[in-house]
Amino acid sequence: MKARDVMVSPVVTVKPSATVKEVAKLFLERRISAVPVVDEQRKLVGIVSEGDLVHRAEIGTEQRRSWWLVLLAKNQALAADYIKAHGRKVEDVMTRNVVTATPDTPLNEIARLLEKHGVKRVPIVGDGQLVGIVSRANLVQAVATSGSKLEIPVSDATIRDKLLARLNAQRWAHTGLLNATVNDGVVDLWGITGSETERKAIRLAAETVAGVRAVNDHMVVRHMESRV
Repeated sequence: MKARDVMVSPVVTVKPSATVKEVAKLFLERRISAVPVVDEQRKLVGIVSEGDLVHRAEIGTEQRRSWWLVLLAKNQALAADYIKAHGRKVEDVMTRNVVTATPDTPLNEIARLLEKHGVKRVPIVGDGQLVGIVSRANLVQAVATSGSKLEIPVSDATIRDKLLARLNAQRWAHTGLLNATVNDGVVDLWGITGSETERKAIRLAAETVAGVRAVNDHMVVRHMESRV
């Protein structure tokens, strides 16, 4: 299996000019813990996570170093701490050196990257643009629906591509919160839907893709505020 077989696409993203408050609200509304940051050409320029919003001046949690650490710390590091605590824009607090992979990266390599760098997700970049994201949860989903080997037949890949393309074309589908895995013609649907009606429509979309033998629905309905 490769990254393209389990990645979530399209990805919920923000611009560098978005405010910290807007991102915090986005995390709560979408029930996510991080978002990639992209420019106007959808080029990945960073990632912002809950961890980047923990030490904030407005809630009195800015990082406080011991006096001896302050003496040892370089001015650049102290200035960076100040920006992290007081910055108002995503570009002020985001992590710029992002660990990434390509759609053809094997899942065992994705797992190694997650472990080596201590991150929970890896943005997937193809042709210079952000095309998806693979999280720890997506790897667990792949394990839960795999056979004796983490290999996906070409026909299964075709089924998944057709299903995702079909859902991406629907305005009502919150595709950034969904994922699908296919094993031997059996589709497993994961993620969050905005209503029971949306959930039923997604399941129907999967059931009617040519080659699908069965559909397992693991989706959860959580009513979300509509976003313009």
